[in-house]
Amino acid sequence: MGIWDKLFGELVDVIEWTDDTQHTLVYRFPRYGNEIKNGAMLTVREGQMAVLVNEGEVADVFTPGLYELSTANVPILSSLQGWKHGFESPFKAEVYFFNTKVFTDMKWGLRNPLILRDKEFGVIRIRAFGSYAFRIDDPRKMLAEIVGTDGHFVLEEIIGQLKNLVVTGFAKVISESGVPVLDLAASYDDLGQFLTQQIQPMFTAYGLKLETLLVENVSVPEAVEQALDERASSIAVGDLNRFTRYQQAQSMRDAANNQSAAGGGMAMGMGFGMAQSFGQAMTKGDDTDPLAPPPVPEAVKVVKHYYAVVDGERVGPLNLAAVAEMINNNQITADSLMWTAGLPDWAPAETINEVATHLNNQPPAIPK
Repeated sequence: MGIWDKLFGELVDVIEWTDDTQHTLVYRFPRYGNEIKNGAMLTVREGQMAVLVNEGEVADVFTPGLYELSTANVPILSSLQGWKHGFESPFKAEVYFFNTKVFTDMKWGLRNPLILRDKEFGVIRIRAFGSYAFRIDDPRKMLAEIVGTDGHFVLEEIIGQLKNLVVTGFAKVISESGVPVLDLAASYDDLGQFLTQQIQPMFTAYGLKLETLLVENVSVPEAVEQALDERASSIAVGDLNRFTRYQQAQSMRDAANNQSAAGGGMAMGMGFGMAQSFGQAMTKGDDTDPLAPPPVPEAVKVVKHYYAVVDGERVGPLNLAAVAEMINNNQITADSLMWTAGLPDWAPAETINEVATHLNNQPPAIPK
């Protein structure tokens, strides 16, 4: 630096920083020989913090506000070796400004698929990507761990390392959690909040704070996606018989609507054929539907048969409905001989309970 830089440094007594780059994290205020005049004014704006460093040692950290650099206002500085003259002459110190705003929309993603052992699909590969936001939380720690003596520390110098922290944390948490892949895809918000809590300690070690971490997508290989689609389709359609009946019903409706175009007789024949197939499909039931319960077994009905003597001849076997019809036609009367399983011999019809019920339903004889 020349003589004019030295003279300019002696005249400047306002220390401030306005950032117009949008990607600077730390900026060291330039002074000739690092000399700061006694009573210099330090301006720290909102979204900033300032660190005063003397001989490699952090003297103090300043939050937003206006400060006069003197031992009266900053007592901690009086204990430093560079301040023993009571500010009668310029002292050598460095001022670092830290940008504490939130840096948003930082992208992250898995470079290679993550291999997981899933409860439902077995060994599976997944990919994931998203974004995160962070800010500077502890300037002292960040200065010691990352910045060092860098006078212009920008986002590009650390973004790769932060991305690695997020990716490593994601892989570790997901691998140890045992959460099924389908549940991961259904709860991005909860997953992002949980990952933020788990990965935060890695950022704290650098003096940073992880504000949010968003999981925007968790994807599986194309073959697994196809299997999921087929599974969803089978659930939506049900079994093959049900789907076949649906298609046949649709075809019958279309055939009926197109009788004039296809010919009345042909359309009718097609309709009868499809109706027959539809009826056969209906009789098959839903035995192959894994989601439907088996049909309720029907009670076994025992049909009882009867024999009767009509005009000297045996008539039968007759079911109870036929017996009732013959009673209505006066072919069987109370005195008619009948037999059914369980009787030792022929007996009058009125002695058989179920037959007697129909005899009693007959009107009396017409009075003379």
